[in-house]
Amino acid sequence: MSADLSWRAPLAVALGAIAGALSRYYLTLLIAARLGADFPYGTLVINLTGCLGMGFAVTLMAERYPMLPDVKLLLTTGFLGAYTTFSTYGLESVFLFKNATAAIAILYWLGSACLGIGCIQLGTALARLLSR
Repeated sequence: MSADLSWRAPLAVALGAIAGALSRYYLTLLIAARLGADFPYGTLVINLTGCLGMGFAVTLMAERYPMLPDVKLLLTTGFLGAYTTFSTYGLESVFLFKNATAAIAILYWLGSACLGIGCIQLGTALARLLSR
């Protein structure tokens, strides 16, 4: 008789996400208080440290310190995913540059950024249209 452990993965992601989102929120406030809010320094620092953390964690878990799947999910999908999805985008881009054609990698890398900005503009236009 084995126990149903299907609850462990979502719980790991949720706990990591709580910590990641709160870390992002408070670190952004701290950076804005220190450097000002005229430039998105907080977002820049969050995105760069998230990418650094993702590369560091994934490499250590794959090459040096194998971890339980729940711990991996807590750190990567949970914490770093909530801290910044930019870290996942960076990891996936690197993966595609290593394992897919250059065209596919570039399409994802540039396409995500350009389409993301386009979707922000589209969402803004739709909200303004609907709020008339």
